[in-house]
Amino acid sequence: METTSGADNQPQRNEEVEKQRLIREQMLRVLLTSDARDRLNNVRIVKPEIAKSIESQLMQLASTGRVKRPINDDELKELLSSFQQPKRDFKIKWV
Repeated sequence: METTSGADNQPQRNEEVEKQRLIREQMLRVLLTSDARDRLNNVRIVKPEIAKSIESQLMQLASTGRVKRPINDDELKELLSSFQQPKRDFKIKWV
């Protein structure tokens, strides 16, 4: 008697992940202006972890009803700057 555990669930899991991705994209289309979406896509290419965090934060804001209108590019820049790590100051001592 054969047992199939992970092999049968993989297509179903892939389908579920794809559905979640499509829902996320649709929500972002509603939540962001086209310029803001372009910026977020550019961030996703360079820093996918930051883009994922921003998306999660936007989804949370939307689910609590705190987003009344689409977020524009300038507002997204402000949100991105909150995720940016501060630059380090280097002090060189000449001996």
